[in-house]
Amino acid sequence: MSVRLIIARHGNTFEKDEIPRRVGARTDLSITETGINQGKKLGQYLQANGLIPDIVYASRLKRTAQTAEAVIKEIGIKRAIHQSDLFDEIDYGPDENKTDPEMTARIGANAFNAWEQENVMPRDWSPQPDVLRKRWLDFATHCEKNYDDKTVLVVTSNGVARFAPLLANNASDVIPAGNRKMATGALSILEGSGGLWMLSHWHVKP
Repeated sequence: MSVRLIIARHGNTFEKDEIPRRVGARTDLSITETGINQGKKLGQYLQANGLIPDIVYASRLKRTAQTAEAVIKEIGIKRAIHQSDLFDEIDYGPDENKTDPEMTARIGANAFNAWEQENVMPRDWSPQPDVLRKRWLDFATHCEKNYDDKTVLVVTSNGVARFAPLLANNASDVIPAGNRKMATGALSILEGSGGLWMLSHWHVKP
């Protein structure tokens, strides 16, 4: 027996004609019509691949709960959405609501690339990677204790989702170097049993 853990990033929060900004834990945006469609596509993918979630989690932010709602509605199932601060986006500190060029101007191109490619976080963002890693490890333990032989869906944000592969022993074999970011509407799949977790899919775009 094992637990199947599906990590999905929420749908779009900006329209096509808008310039994206760094929206973190302090910015509670709704998803757009495109974001709703991304949630529907996630639902279609899960249904087509026999990945119907038994348990659904989201962060406390609207964008993740709305995406989760779109997923389960598309599948045609009823599931409670358990909202937890474990999955809230990180706080971007002075870079909250700034564009990527504005952020790069503040921290420098090297620091920007270190975050995008290697998950090296600026010191004034929070929580730091060691905390995020522990949260995923604790949640994995919770899943093994409570959801054996179940499929668990977690809808979260990029800053949190990109640390989930740290659970897996084979993450470096599955994730291309310099490709830590999960796009909106993308998903990754891990399977775990007895404290051993493996990453089977990374950054799938339905």
